Amino acid sequence: MNYGKELILDLHNCETRYFNRDGIEIYFDELCHSIKMEPCKLVWWDDLYTPKKDKVTEPHLVGTSAVQFIKTSNITIHTLDILKRVYVNIFSCKEFNASYAKRYTKNYFGGKIVASTIIKRI
Repeated sequence: MNYGKELILDLHNCETRYFNRDGIEIYFDELCHSIKMEPCKLVWWDDLYTPKKDKVTEPHLVGTSAVQFIKTSNITIHTLDILKRVYVNIFSCKEFNASYAKRYTKNYFGGKIVASTIIKRI
């Protein structure tokens, strides 16, 4: 019996105009609607309210992370603004169209998918 699956995507050379809370929230809303997932709580991790002197500046750390909990698990995103990269994990015990989710993510953020993995959970 399958418990679910997880789609893992790494995108490089992305357009960074959506690397913010508004852009990511739209991505989650549209993706959830398209793959028929019910969004629940959305949690952010970024330095939006961090004093300038305390903000991180290393290219592999500058960005926004978020977890969109869905009724059947979660969708996680990490953006790296300076490196123009996006990392996405979509995990659900409810079946979803991974090919569509992959294509939608690429079209939304632009860039090139450099890694794509599907893991079946058992």
